[in-house]
Amino acid sequence: MPLEVAIDDALSEGPAPARHSREDTVNRLTPRELEVAALVAEGLSNRELAARLVITERTAENHVAHILDRLGLRSRVQIATWVTERGVRRAAETLA
Repeated sequence: MPLEVAIDDALSEGPAPARHSREDTVNRLTPRELEVAALVAEGLSNRELAARLVITERTAENHVAHILDRLGLRSRVQIATWVTERGVRRAAETLA
């Protein structure tokens, strides 16, 4: 288990999100949400996401909230870990 995941699990309230296969969880997100998740993994803020994707900051915030909800995650760090573990960055780049 990566250190970031262990730390998030230790600090989170309740059990850690269930681990699923790559295809299972990747299919839960729209292509745009996969793109946003990959950018979150790069460390971009909502403001930076909005500028990069030419959307409003509020729309970027909504995308991040939907990703967290759909994947049962609680933080941007967990999104970044999810992206890294599943190689989503490559999938998002092929969609662009």
